[in-house]
Parts: sequence; structure tokens; C-alpha cells
Amino acid sequence: MCYAIPGKVEKIEKKTVIVDYFGEKRKALNELPQISVGDYIYAQGGFVVSKISVSEAESILAVWKETFFQLQEVDLRISRLNLGDKNTDKNLLEILDKASQSKELSRDELLCLLELKDQSKLELLLKTANFLRQKYHKNSCCVHGIIEISNHCIRGCQYCGISYHNKELQRYRMTKDEILKSAQVAVQEYGFKSLVLQSGEDPGYSVDELADIIKEIKDKFPTLVFISFGEIGIGGLEKLYQAGARGLLMRFETSNPKIYEDVHPGQNLESRLMHLQQAYKMGYMIITGGLIGIPGQSKEDILNDIFLAKELHAEMFSFGPFIPHPHTPFAEIKPVQHPALSDRPVRASRASAQVEEAVKVLAVARIVDNTQAKILVTTALETLSREAAKSGLLAGANSLMLNVTPLAYRPFYSIYPNRAHQSENITAQIDSAVMLLRSLGRAPTDIETIL
Repeated sequence: MCYAIPGKVEKIEKKTVIVDYFGEKRKALNELPQISVGDYIYAQGGFVVSKISVSEAESILAVWKETFFQLQEVDLRISRLNLGDKNTDKNLLEILDKASQSKELSRDELLCLLELKDQSKLELLLKTANFLRQKYHKNSCCVHGIIEISNHCIRGCQYCGISYHNKELQRYRMTKDEILKSAQVAVQEYGFKSLVLQSGEDPGYSVDELADIIKEIKDKFPTLVFISFGEIGIGGLEKLYQAGARGLLMRFETSNPKIYEDVHPGQNLESRLMHLQQAYKMGYMIITGGLIGIPGQSKEDILNDIFLAKELHAEMFSFGPFIPHPHTPFAEIKPVQHPALSDRPVRASRASAQVEEAVKVLAVARIVDNTQAKILVTTALETLSREAAKSGLLAGANSLMLNVTPLAYRPFYSIYPNRAHQSENITAQIDSAVMLLRSLGRAPTDIETIL
């Protein structure tokens, strides 16, 4: 299964190519030599990843053509919006009507959405967010693979299961050959066009070693490479960018400096933001966001987190539920029970309440940044519920991440317990993701639409 559809280069404007997908025009940045008008290419995340032969492209497109338009019809049907229910709160309908027209909402209006608890009102919010996703991003959905190369970490984050607090964890560090083999399997055997290399902040790899690994992946296996190694310094970011990394996954976790310092003793939010700001200036695509339900957090904090992600020029928002690991200082701390959930029936589990809160945040994030950012359904959210991926995609999200770490290592990347996909092989994850995406009318055309 390929997680991109080949497109035909219709026009070249310096480093930007205009690509045709069954009549839809999209644009991507090209850094590859010898790309000409008329060539077929794969693109991911706004970058041309590889060139594909005419015969191979036409063979793939022949299979995709009918499906492509069928998926569009399904997505259009699901994302239709009707705000004509006169029985719904008039103030809410006015807010959502403004949102559906892409008018900027005030902070009070956005906070009103974050406070929603009535199920019928929540449904209207989610439908509005999904409508905006379809309006600006069509039925595109990006599917990334993630390789967790090491669970060593020098940081003492109070909730994270791979922090140095967890003395029960079996540590591992993949060799260069193991990482390259994993990349080869993901790209050549399973068709991934985008990979995230992730670890704790592990001094066991030098920046030069990481750069060498990234360069070899880029040379051998055409793919878009994201890095997620924590704060490796501005010089480290520059070196990995020169090696071929084009994306940075680094959450700021909270926009509240006091909460950040409570959760990350000895660290400060300013340093994290500097890394993200400098990475963007270098040319990295930014994936960032916050934790939902982090101790001490208010609704205003969550709204500030969404605005901060937008200010950081995030290519993709990553907002997920706070799940403390049982072998960390925050083991006994429960996620914030926001007022909107305080009167839920006793039978409703804490996990379902967390899912509801997280999905609501995704929807508001889509309203705040409806035209630019992709929104990720995080593994943490999927860990809380088997239906969370579907719920997130129907709340304005348009990105999934599948775990392609070797199964022998995957249980030990235990940032929180019982992670989704922890024991699922790649084929099972792909089959599940493909079934879900097709049921919702989504297609893997992950570059910017020309409106």
C-alpha cells in the first residue's frame, strides 16, 4: 500500500511544482534534481519525495481513478453541515455559523466551545470542524510511520515513562544497521513516504551519528524524514537539516511557563520555544502542540496552547491526552477534570471523558487554524479508545501515525502504559488504517491544495 498517490507535474515555478491529481491542482516544494514538466512524482508533507516512471504511475492511477472520486463523494456526504436546528442554543449556532464561514472567533467564543458538555451541542461543534477540514484540505489524509530508535533519556519529566525516573524500564538503543533496516522495510515493503525518527534525549547518539543515519536513509530510501530527539541544540538542528531531515516533531506541551517548570524540573519553556522557532527559520516543517489535562491546566491554558501552536507556524498540530506513567512522580496524579466534564454520569469512564475532551480540543484547533495546519490523531488518544482515531478524524483531524518500530523493541518505548499498536504488526496497523480511511472517504494525497 502506498501512502501517497502519484501526481503529474504540470508546472515548475523555481523550487515549487504544481501537481495534477485527477484534475485537482496541488503544490509542493522540490529539492530533487531532474524533475521536469510531465514527470510523475510522489509528494509528502509539501515536499517532492521521489520521481516515478510513467508506466508505474499510470498503472497505479488506473487503479486509483475510480476510487479517488468515490472517496471524495463519501467525504463530502459525511462532512455536510446543517446548522438549521432552531432548538439548539442560539448563541452557539451564531458562533458555529461564524466559524463555518471562517470568520475569526473571539477568545470568549472559543472558550464557550471548549466548555461545551451537552452531547448534541458537541456534535455540532465536531461537524463544524469536519466541515472546515473538508472545505480547505479536501479529503487528504497523511499517514506517517514512526521508528522509536531509543528509549534512553537524560530528562526527568515528571510523567513520562522513559524519563530517568522509571527504574523498572528495560532500556534499548537501536544500532545504525537496525534503524536502516527498519526504514527499508517501512519504505520499500510497506510503501511509507514519510518517517519520524524518535527517541528520548539520548546522548548515546552523537549528532554526527544521527546525521549519518539520516543521510543514508535519504540516499537509499526516498522518504520525508522527521526528527524527534528532544532539544539537541540549534547547531544539532542545523546539522540534521543539512543531512536531509525536513520535519521536527517537538511538543511544547504547555504554554504556561509555571506548569512547564513543574512538569519538567530544571527545564524552561523558553528553551523549548527557541528550538521550535529556530527550526522553522531553518526550513523545518513543525509538528507541535500540548498535553490535554496536564496538572494545573485551565481552559484558558488550552486555548493559549492552540494559539501558540499556530504562532509557531505548525505544519501539524499534535494535541493529546495527559497519561502519567505509573513509575514516575506523577503516577497518582489524575488528569485535570475540567468543569465541562464535572457532571458526567458515574458510569462514564475517565478514559471516555478524556477522549471527549481531547476530541473537543482538536475541533477547536481546526476552527482556530482551518486553512493551514494538519491535525494529528495521537497514539495517546488511540490508547484511550479503539474508536478514538475515527472520532478524531471526524473532529477535523487529517493525519495518522503508524508504529513501524521493530516489535522486539516496541514494548519498551513505554512513555505511558498499554500504548495503542504496541503489539500490532505493521500489516495489521495498515489494514486497520486503510479500512478506517476508506470508510470516511479519505485519500493519501498529502500536499497543499490550490484553492
